[in-house]
Formats: sequence, structure tokens, C-alpha cells
Amino acid sequence: MSELALEEVLAGTGGELWGDLPPGARFRRIERDSRRVEPGDLFIAIRGEQLDGHAFVADAAARGAGAALVGRAWAEIQAATPLPLVVVDEPVAALQRLAAHRRERLDVTVVGVTGSVGKTSAKEVIAAVLATKRRTYRNPGNLNNEIGLPLSVLDVVPGTEVAVLEMGGAYAFGELALLARIARPRIAVVTNVYPVHLERMGTIEAIAETKAELVDAVPPNGVAVLNGDDPRVRAMAKRCRGRVLTFGLDAGNDVRADQVVTEALEGTSFRLHLAGETLHVKVPLVGGHAVQLALVAIAVGHALGLHVAEMLQGFKDPAIQVRLLVLPGPNGSRLIDDTYNASTPSMLSALGLLHDLKPQRAIAVLGDMRELGAVSEAEHRVVGRRAGEVADLVVTYGDLARLSAEEARSASGRNVDGRPPDVTSFGLDQREDLVRFLLEELREGDVVLLKGSRGLRMEEMVVALRADSGVGADAVGSQAGAGAAPGA
Repeated sequence: MSELALEEVLAGTGGELWGDLPPGARFRRIERDSRRVEPGDLFIAIRGEQLDGHAFVADAAARGAGAALVGRAWAEIQAATPLPLVVVDEPVAALQRLAAHRRERLDVTVVGVTGSVGKTSAKEVIAAVLATKRRTYRNPGNLNNEIGLPLSVLDVVPGTEVAVLEMGGAYAFGELALLARIARPRIAVVTNVYPVHLERMGTIEAIAETKAELVDAVPPNGVAVLNGDDPRVRAMAKRCRGRVLTFGLDAGNDVRADQVVTEALEGTSFRLHLAGETLHVKVPLVGGHAVQLALVAIAVGHALGLHVAEMLQGFKDPAIQVRLLVLPGPNGSRLIDDTYNASTPSMLSALGLLHDLKPQRAIAVLGDMRELGAVSEAEHRVVGRRAGEVADLVVTYGDLARLSAEEARSASGRNVDGRPPDVTSFGLDQREDLVRFLLEELREGDVVLLKGSRGLRMEEMVVALRADSGVGADAVGSQAGAGAAPGA
């Protein structure tokens, strides 16, 4: 994060300084976790669902914070505080105002990325492609909400030419509109609309409406980059005040691919159609969503004037390999660690990779997919049916995933005689039993996919299995999971 002068903090937040700070005081960064405060930070006290950051002002002071950004209601009842205070009406709203204040002074093109699935992956690939010719910033991880997005804007240093910002907006109307007012994107990217977080939004039409708020924010000189294969995303074109570029496999898209060939862990090749040219392209991305990730990045690069030959260098950036890892497992097996999160498209994509690898024995360990609302049963059955087709053994984890197990039992398996796979299920309270089962079951030549919703912490299973493998982390990154990030 670039430094913040006290004067900028006060002007941006509209806050008041209580206490003494030296003239020209500057803060190294803003930090919301008192445990991570370092000398010279401005600690922001955020009231969460379970904890109130105001209770940790003293801890931040002990760790060397220069001041604390706090709410007025809390400050007025304190007899004394261990830090100078920047007092505001409400800290999160003040943080958002400060970020908007900083954004106004930055000469930077912002690319905002949203969608139900694949935001983080798309952000990483887009940024890597643009970085071949532009000084580019990408927000770390999935800092995409009403707190993370402002912190990301404040992280952009002067001289940056393009900022690629993942933007959430999965929980309520108006969230993306708020984030767009702060970040002021000139290019809006919408990856897709799926029934992720359906329990919160109620209908898939409502989800589409929230994503369209980013398109509404595109200025007349801006560009909306839309997944033309998704009818709900394509329909957003009529709301864009600027130019529209569509990408996908369907005929009629501005950036289009055909003759797609997936080459397991070797990458994906396809024929690219762009601006009247046809080019044969190979990218080191794997899985069912690889071509979509490549196309969206190429579309954004094209919107900013880059040539395909320049953009292809960006696909070699190891930073874009953020999802799936192929790791040595116990007893000579291999583990596909795609535990970051799960949705139906990303589950099907990962199962597609398992199929493409053509292992001696394919094993799918699938956990619950959460927040799917009324379509949960149907979506779990879709995944179970595909798992039954590509795996020799299906292992489910959680009550919802038992529906996938039921469907897998009735599928026509990949066995020579079409028999269904072996299927077994574990409850959420049986994590250790599941790990023991796999340790006893796995053998040389097995490839095991592990995937489920983030809240299941299935990455801990991978750690436990790896602890018994006796091998180092020889990881191969990929994009087969393609998104389903928290808050996606």
C-alpha cells in the first residue's frame, strides 16, 4: 500500500484528529487486524459480526500503530486512549470515502471484474496479460468487498497504468454500484451468472441484476467485456453506455474460439477469431474453463490496444496459477487439490480434467456445494452424475454431497462394461475417518480429485494426505477450478 499522509486521511474521511501527531505525519498503510499491525500503520477499527475492532485499539498501539481510525460513538465514551485517533461517523464508510478520494487523484485505467464464478481467476489472467505492456496492479487474493475493494484502491501506487480489481456484489442490490463509485472502472468484465449465493439473493434473475450494476457504471468512453455465451450476461449489453465486446465459443462473439483441444496438464489450444484475424493459439491453462479465461483476458487486452502476440507472453506468468494443484500423494498416488471452493461449473470442470488425465484409477472426493438455495439438490445431482461417468471411486463429504453419491451410483461408469463406480459417503463430522479411508485405499497410479465449498476446509485433508506421502510439494498450477471464490 502506498503511504497515506495525515492530511489526506482527514480530507478523505472527513474525520477529526483527537490527540497529537507530528506535522507531516504519514502512515505506512491501513491495517484492520491488530495482530498484523506494524510500526507506522493506521489501525482501522471495524465492527464485524462477531468482533468489534475498537476492542483492539490498545493491542494495535502496543504493536506500534501510529493512530487509530475509530467511530465517534466509541471515542466519545473513552476516558483515555493509547493512540491518537482519527474520529469518523463510521469507519467502513470513512474508508470507502478515503479510497474514492485517492481514486480521484490517480491517473489509472481500472478494469473491474465480477461474475458468479471465476472472478479471481479472470482477474489474475487479465492482469498477467496486461502486465506485458502496461504497469499493472491486481488486488491480492479476493479482496473484493466493501472493505477489501477500498483497501485495494489505496494500495495502487502513483504511476500505475492499469488496475485490475475483482469486485464482489453477491449479497445485496447496490453493493456493486457502491464499489463502482469508489473504483470508477472504465472497463467492466462480467464472467457469468450462475446460482451461486442463491440462498441470499433468491432468484438467478436477482443475481444477474447485481452483476449488471458494474456494467451500468461503464462511462461513455469505456468498454463492457461480456461473456456472450451466457444469455443473462449478454443481455447486459443494452445497459452499457460505452462499447461492448463479447467473448466465448458461440458464433457472433467479438472474441471467439473454436477447434478447442484440451491437453490435460499440457494446456489448451484453440483457434482464435479476433478483429478479422484467425490465429492458432496455445495457452498453459488447463481444465474446462481454460479457454474462457484466455478469451476474457485477450478481450480486455484488445480493448486496451494490445496485440495478441504481446498478450500471449502474459499466460506464462506463474501468478495466474492460483487454483488447482497437482501434488504427489500417498502410496504413489497423485492429488488434484482444487479445494479453494466449489460451484457446479467448477466441479464439472475439475471432473473434466480428472477424465482428461486418463489415470489408471480415477477417484473423486467431492464435498458439499453451499448457498445454492432451491436448486441445491438438482445441482448436486448434476455433479454426481458426471462424477459417476468419469471416476472409478466416488467419495462424498457432507450431507448435501450425499445427493451426488446417490446419482453417481446410478451412472454409467467409465468401466469397460459401463458399471457404476464404487461410491462411499462421509459426514462432516467424519473428516478423520475419510482421511484414514483414503490412506488405506490409495495406491500407485491413482489420481484423486478433492473439491468442495470453502467452508469445508478440505485443504486440511490434502495436508493430512501429503503428510503421509513423504514427498515435497512438486506443484503444477492450473485454472481448472476457475473461480468459485469466496463471495463469488
